[in-house]
Amino acid sequence: MKNLARYMVLFLLLCLLPYVAYPQTSLQRLVDNPALKHASVGVSVVELESGKSIANHDAEKSLTPASVLKLITTATALETLGENYRYKTKIAMDADDPSRILVLGGGDPTLGSGAFPDNPRIFFINGTEALIESLSTDREYTILVVDNLFGYDGISPEWTWIDIGNYYAAGAYGISIFDNSYKLVFNTMDRKERPKILRTEPEIKGLTFHNFLTLNETGQDNGYIYGVPFGYEKELRGNIPAGRSEFSIKGDIPDPGRLVGETLGEYLKQAGYQVGTIETPRQDYLSRSSMNGQTPPYRVGSVPFTLVSRPLKEIIREVNVESNNHYAEHLIRTIGRHANSDIQTNALAEGIDYTVNYWKDKGIDPTPLTMHDGSGLAPQNAVSARFLTDMLVYMHNQGNAPTTFFNSLPKAGEEGTLKYFLRDTRLSGKVAAKSGSIGGVQCFAGYLIDGEKKYAFAVMVNKFNGTRSEVRKAIEQFLLGL
Repeated sequence: MKNLARYMVLFLLLCLLPYVAYPQTSLQRLVDNPALKHASVGVSVVELESGKSIANHDAEKSLTPASVLKLITTATALETLGENYRYKTKIAMDADDPSRILVLGGGDPTLGSGAFPDNPRIFFINGTEALIESLSTDREYTILVVDNLFGYDGISPEWTWIDIGNYYAAGAYGISIFDNSYKLVFNTMDRKERPKILRTEPEIKGLTFHNFLTLNETGQDNGYIYGVPFGYEKELRGNIPAGRSEFSIKGDIPDPGRLVGETLGEYLKQAGYQVGTIETPRQDYLSRSSMNGQTPPYRVGSVPFTLVSRPLKEIIREVNVESNNHYAEHLIRTIGRHANSDIQTNALAEGIDYTVNYWKDKGIDPTPLTMHDGSGLAPQNAVSARFLTDMLVYMHNQGNAPTTFFNSLPKAGEEGTLKYFLRDTRLSGKVAAKSGSIGGVQCFAGYLIDGEKKYAFAVMVNKFNGTRSEVRKAIEQFLLGL
């Protein structure tokens, strides 16, 4: 009888062995993949309910996360601000100067944004209609756009020159408009000449370009716009497709606050009003000569119009599904201003400090985390796979809005940046995750829910020698092997 019991135990162990060993076998195949031969790889897979490790490899190693960093930004924003938080942008009259119109920025990244199916000019249309009820046509008005909520360090100092000036590296300010990006439209029909610049959409007064673009026959967009924030002189490099009557690339609006003022001014002029000076507090802010940052001096009087943004839960879904850098940069600065309301402090630095300390207070070791922005665009960002899975487990088990956070992530094989990841596999629709990719970096982190298997996972690959498609395929095979 004893021998029979022993055989039964041994039999059960042998039956269970493949289920125990297979995740590690799948992991070893990932690490040994020729496309990752020279790469740094960090992997952490844990059970959602217990936090028990299922598979790990260098899980504590800090690696560049690229856009996977957005998970940390959106989770912190959701925990701190709440899923129903809304930004407000106001048009007011100066209580001390009845001829001055104030536009008060609240840091809304969605103002005039193309990410949602709203009229991008609704702020100007409805704002002008509201002003008409209180303005007189026999007076000239000035416009002050108060866009200093986040200060004027709209980009991370660690972003690279090839990115700065392009739409995906747009600055984030107290007033942003049209995703802080413009289209630069070309005619490329003449293959013997450089692309001909036709226009910008919207029109930006004073913006000039040094055009060094060439043409290609591949049909690929390899065009870049170089230039610093608030600089109206840009340089065009790279190449764009030949043979197009119209072809466009996108750049970073140099001064969104000024563009908002100029656009509102045009709407008011079309309505029959006189508009004079249009200004922002930027120069006075930078000189630090103001009291509480309010220079030129103003005092808010009546508020004829307020535009309220969509709720935060919709904003973070846009960040995670479409990997929206601009929205993410607004979120990290909003967190910073929530932590410290003094507009003379650096909102980005305050947001990063708050984020690190927030997760430390939740019992997650922050030492593997280095943040230089909220979007993951800076190559110097770093985090470990273990930190990511610890945070994902926390958001699932203890977060204030676990369902909202989970639903903010794109579903593999179905939508957003994961539309083609794990497509037509058994895990299609069963993985909700964020991807991240910049030069030499490919990462995925999120949730895998497949029947009884409920995991948080992070797979981080840096400095791979194979192609990106080979690395993505290797990661897919690893996840399918869990």
